[in-house]
Amino acid sequence: MKLQTDARSRLRAAFSGGYGRIVIGAVLTLTIVIMALVAPLIATHDPFQTSVRTRFESPSGAHLLGTDEYGRDVFSRIVYGARVSMFVGVGVVLISTVVGTIIGLFAGYFRKLDNILMRVMDALMAFPSILLAIAILAALGPRTSNVIVALSIVYTPRTARVVRGKVLSVREEDYVESARVVGLGNLRIIFRYILPNVMAPLIVQATFILALTIIAEAGLSFIGAGTPPPTPSWGNILADGRPHMYRAPWMTIFPGLFIMISVLGLNIVGDGLRDVLDPRLKGSQ
Repeated sequence: MKLQTDARSRLRAAFSGGYGRIVIGAVLTLTIVIMALVAPLIATHDPFQTSVRTRFESPSGAHLLGTDEYGRDVFSRIVYGARVSMFVGVGVVLISTVVGTIIGLFAGYFRKLDNILMRVMDALMAFPSILLAIAILAALGPRTSNVIVALSIVYTPRTARVVRGKVLSVREEDYVESARVVGLGNLRIIFRYILPNVMAPLIVQATFILALTIIAEAGLSFIGAGTPPPTPSWGNILADGRPHMYRAPWMTIFPGLFIMISVLGLNIVGDGLRDVLDPRLKGSQ
């Protein structure tokens, strides 16, 4: 009986801390990811199919989340829009994480490069993120691939600063000094001894960047600077619904709800990972 009580207590403690948040956030996030992956299977209509007869139909058995001003099925467009959001999000996370990590590693390890690299990063961070992305897209044009490029440039400095800060503390550790003493090259020290120690904050940062990217992509598409119509994106679905908020509120409510669920899930995962991976927070739980 005591063993069962102890087991329940440990399980309750685990799920009330970081692990519990990771599970809750992962469930929300994976729901959206799976929806995006199996979009052709669960979409009830062609997201591009228009019909004058079904314009502004409210949610029903025929159209689960209603239709828009062109008679297109809102549910199908939201499902396919999830693909765009996740594609852009993952692309931005991969590019900004790889480039930001390299910049942060070299800036933190090589003192001569630190001022040069970080001043460039500071210059990019001096501009509001969304305004910098709009400026880049104004030059490149509104395309999904260009959104990935623009947001990667915007969010790379965030990763670079996180990695640099960790490297500055790690490079003074005894094992790094020992590696220098035995004659190991700088690149080998960086990628073999320092990089593994920055992975924990890097993973947490990646989840937050993914959440920020989903919001930014939706915002850019909403104002016409992101994914161009008729390709469904949560942002341009919201933009289509804005003039008809009183006549067809489902056109804005449902895509907004999916954005909220995605961002909430990722932020919960990030908070949970931070609690689990940060040794200082581990000791306080």
